[in-house]
Amino acid sequence: MTRTVQTRPVVVTGLGLVSCAGEGVEAHLAAYRAGKAPRTDAETFAPYPVHPVAPLVLDGQIPKKSDQRQMEPWQRLGVYAAGLALDAAGAKADGALKAAMHLVVAAGGGERDYAVDGQILTGLRNAADPGPYLNERLQNDLRPTLFLAQLSNLLAGNIAIVHGVTGASRTFMGEESSGVDALRIAQARIAAGQLDIVLVGGSYNAERADVLLIHEMGGFLRKPDYRPVFARGDAPGFILGSGAAFLVLEAEEHAESRGARALARLDAVASDRTRRRDGSVTDSLAHLWRKAGLAEPDAVISAATGCAGITGEERDALTTLAPQAPVRALGDLTGHTLEAAAPFGAAIAAALVAGGEAREVAVTAVGHRRGEGVLRVTTTGEGR
Repeated sequence: MTRTVQTRPVVVTGLGLVSCAGEGVEAHLAAYRAGKAPRTDAETFAPYPVHPVAPLVLDGQIPKKSDQRQMEPWQRLGVYAAGLALDAAGAKADGALKAAMHLVVAAGGGERDYAVDGQILTGLRNAADPGPYLNERLQNDLRPTLFLAQLSNLLAGNIAIVHGVTGASRTFMGEESSGVDALRIAQARIAAGQLDIVLVGGSYNAERADVLLIHEMGGFLRKPDYRPVFARGDAPGFILGSGAAFLVLEAEEHAESRGARALARLDAVASDRTRRRDGSVTDSLAHLWRKAGLAEPDAVISAATGCAGITGEERDALTTLAPQAPVRALGDLTGHTLEAAAPFGAAIAAALVAGGEAREVAVTAVGHRRGEGVLRVTTTGEGR
């Protein structure tokens, strides 16, 4: 006997965005339409440019100073954007709704205390017994709150504390692919009837010497200046951006029952993982394109990194897959936000659909080392 699996439409009802483009949906749509070079800091970490987040008044979404102080920047960005998404979905004041709301987060590792790291490394040079010295310093010099702040799932914990989203939560790690999978799992569980509403997204702080060092050792950074993502052949690589993107996803019937406006449908999220051989990205994107049910999207939002090889493959693949659609790289709008890249793409796609600027938008997320993803965002009306 063949079993028929019923799926429910999944809609986006809230968006929260912060990046170098500004705060909120309108700021990001304005930047998208303008097509100008994003806000860039080429001096602080020279020769490595970064896209710093626009100034935020944290009190608007994180009212307690004590909460602000105990978070690191990447957590503050995520909690702030999550609050914007809850506000936009009309869920911020509904305690019962938030108690039932699940949370899915894409996040990297926490941030380090450079001063303590420097003191420990300096002391190790002259330590008579380096092993015991290192253990003692790690036990005594790292505050418990600082140590815990290294845990990726503390972003979800702080969202729960500050905003009262107390349903089950899960955190994905794994660079760009973690953002794809966060959206994929959230969308699939709602579509399957397992959940009614989910807050999903990610955040990233690019203004850190340690992450720049890590990615430079892999040869992934663009320097010394900004160039558009698909025009970095002279010096391939990405320029990191600070920011956060969160979406409220709901079953369409659930949104209707509480009178929430559906901005767009998140129809499909497909992911893959390749060995990064020549042609693997091209083949993967073609497979994911079909799997997501894409035909002729009105626009493509790409999280292409600018790294050599894979960026060229994606550009050529999109020329075949969507020959008539304009392609916009997130790196030219928000900078490369790693774990938050796919949520940013999904959010901006939903905003374009909600504003009537597109009926169907494709979002791609090809990781700089591994993992690909394709999303399909459509209107909530007929002809989607």
